[in-house]
Formats: sequence, structure tokens, C-alpha cells
Amino acid sequence: MSSPKLFEPLTVGSLTLSNRIVIAPMCQYSAIDGCMTDWHLIHLGQLALSGAGLLTIEATAVVPEGRISYGDVGLWDDRTEAAMARTLEAIRKWSDMPIAIQLAHAGRKASTDLPWLGGRQIAPGNPNGWQTVAPSPVPFLADEQPPLAMDRPAMSAVRDAFADAARRSVRLGLDVVQIHAAHGYLLHEFLSPLSNRRDDEYGGGLENRMRFPLEIFEAVRAAVPATFPVSVRVSGTDWVEGGWDLEQTIAFAQALEQRGCAAINVSSGGLHPAQQIPVGPGYQVPLARAVKRAVSMPVIAAGLITDYDHAEAIVGTGDADLIGLARGILYNPRWPWHAAAHLGATVKAPKQYLHSQPRQLRDLFNA
Repeated sequence: MSSPKLFEPLTVGSLTLSNRIVIAPMCQYSAIDGCMTDWHLIHLGQLALSGAGLLTIEATAVVPEGRISYGDVGLWDDRTEAAMARTLEAIRKWSDMPIAIQLAHAGRKASTDLPWLGGRQIAPGNPNGWQTVAPSPVPFLADEQPPLAMDRPAMSAVRDAFADAARRSVRLGLDVVQIHAAHGYLLHEFLSPLSNRRDDEYGGGLENRMRFPLEIFEAVRAAVPATFPVSVRVSGTDWVEGGWDLEQTIAFAQALEQRGCAAINVSSGGLHPAQQIPVGPGYQVPLARAVKRAVSMPVIAAGLITDYDHAEAIVGTGDADLIGLARGILYNPRWPWHAAAHLGATVKAPKQYLHSQPRQLRDLFNA
């Protein structure tokens, strides 16, 4: 019987992962002034014991006004870097799992309240609110404060902030930088014609709309060592007529690969409230499959992948090279253990937990 593909190693750039399970970035809205807190140590620490191949830190703002909410993590100065360093130092005492970071700017979807407080936009001038920016002065919701259209100096400042955060990521000893160009945030806003109404060289046709996100990628790529993996997360489609779609995603993915992108994570949606998403198990896998056919870099599929056999089928049939887990691994933080047991594979577990191995699965764990 052949070994399950899900638990075969895979090399991404210069980094070799022990298996194909990636823990996706998940915002926790629990930072203080951009600084990680003990919550992040608890949250990331438990996931670092899960046996997954890679752990990704939540969307991390490169500037304060790029946060989704006032509770978001940032990496824009020495203070935010020191807070993250403290968290990472504690985790690494007990886990050698590779750790990635997702660098982000929320664009017009910034300045919101915490999800459990409603998640609505907080207008500038109110506590915990600020003026948002975007490619064009088009709000996400009609009743929201419109964003300011970014001029060239503002764009240059954001580009430089991405590069600076990438340098800080390397200094922190992180293993991968992922650039967030999905879910309706700033770089996705530049890509989609629904949110990008510019009439300069950054708006209009596909080549122009890709220009700023590609400049961000090039700046990050240049800011880190040549062998350091830089990946990108994209929305494969807006799920809205006339918006960003799969054909454009493929063109963007190919342009990224030409510039040295190490991997691409294919998600979808988030840009427009009129989106019609056919939600169901693996609903985004066809998007990942189409991108994988067009590029040679590793492709990560995500979206309601919770069943072990389903995950194995996705990588086993070549629809994607890795699978991303988010809410499913919050609900079941030992998902990789259980998948390995189900599929007849082995998975790394902490020495302190080796005695939890069921008697009938004596070969499940390796330390």
C-alpha cells in the first residue's frame, strides 16, 4: 500500500516541509497597538504542536492604518517586532515547525470593529477608527466612509512598508513571507476592476491593475535573501460578474512565478458584498486546480477542507500540492494527528505527548 501523499515532504523554495498540511493565517483580533499578546502565544503555541507542515501567522499589517481592526497584529516598528519576537522565542523552545507570516494591508476594509462586536467600519474621528485608503474612492459598503484614493507617494510608502516588514520577518527568523493579495484587501482592490477605477498606469487593463501588486512583490523579493521563500495569497475570483476572475488570476500567478514567487495560495471572494459563493466542501479547489495547470510553483488549496480522505484526494490527484486548514484546525487542533491515523501515516508529536498515542496506533507518532 502506497504512503499517503498528504504526508509526503515537499520543498517550497529553499524550505522543505515534512507534509502537505498548511495552517492558514487566521486573524485573532487580540493585539494591543499592533503588538502580539499572551493570546497569540497560546493560540500559535498550540497549533505549533499539531504536526502540520507549516504554521502561518495571521494577516500582519505593514502600517497601522493597514490593520483590519484596532486588534490586528502589526510589524511596522521595533515595538511590534519585539512583541512578535517574544512570542516566537517561546514557541520555538518547544516546536521546530516552520513558521510563515502573512504581510497585509486592509485598504478600504480597514478600521473596523472586532468581529464579536459587529465588525462594522469605524469612521475616522471615532475611537479606534481612522481614514482608510484604496486605489479609488469607492467604499466596500455604500453607507461606509469612502476611502481616500492613494496617490503615488502613498503607494510608494506602502511598498516600502511591505519591504521593511519583510526584512523584520527575516530578522525574526521566520521561514516564509506570504503577501496577502486576496479577500478584498488593498492589493486585491488594485487587481479587481470593481474596486480599481483609476485612470493612470495603475488602473484600466489587466496589466495596469497588476502593476502595483507586482511592485509590492518585487520589493519584498528584493528585501529578503535570494533563497528565502516569498509566496502570495490570491482570490481566484470575486464571484461577481465583471470582477476579478480565474483567467486574470492565472495571468497574475504566471507573472508572479516569473518574478520568483515560491508558492501561491488560492482562495476566493471578499471584495464585493454582491458576491455569490457556492460554499461547500472544497468549493475553491477547482480554482487551485486551474492555477496549478498553468504554473510550476507549488499551489495551496483551501476552503472547507475538513475530511481526511478529501484532503488526501486533493493532493493525491494533483489538484493542488498542499492543503490549507483554518477554522477546521481551530475546531480540531490535532487534525494532522487524526489524518495520519486515518490514512496510515506518521506525524511528529511532542515528546511530552507520546504516551497519548492509542495502543492500536503504535507507529503513529515520531518525535
